[in-house]
Amino acid sequence: MLIGMSQERLGEMLGLTFQQVQKYEKGVNRIGAGRLFDIARILGVTVDYFYESVTSQAAGARGFSDNEASPPVVEFVSSGEGLQLSIAFMRIKDAKIRKRVLDLVKSLAEDLGET
Repeated sequence: MLIGMSQERLGEMLGLTFQQVQKYEKGVNRIGAGRLFDIARILGVTVDYFYESVTSQAAGARGFSDNEASPPVVEFVSSGEGLQLSIAFMRIKDAKIRKRVLDLVKSLAEDLGET
């Protein structure tokens, strides 16, 4: 509603019916990371936009352990870059290429650790 797009139009752009979009909006159906990324792209916002109220509420909440810090994996996937990288990586179908990307990232991380 904020940008003047109907559920029907959003559904068309996603290849879904407006009823499916309605179920996402009402929380009847969960939205996968890839679909959320597509919705953010169509609406012209970052994925973080959908978590603004959650971030402020979660600031005082505790996680799965007594440790105050979020696990690194949760922080990574919660970031815009982490989500984009995860989605892009999952789209690579060739296992050899995924392994080469992983080796590259590990190598870059090691290089940064030495400086």
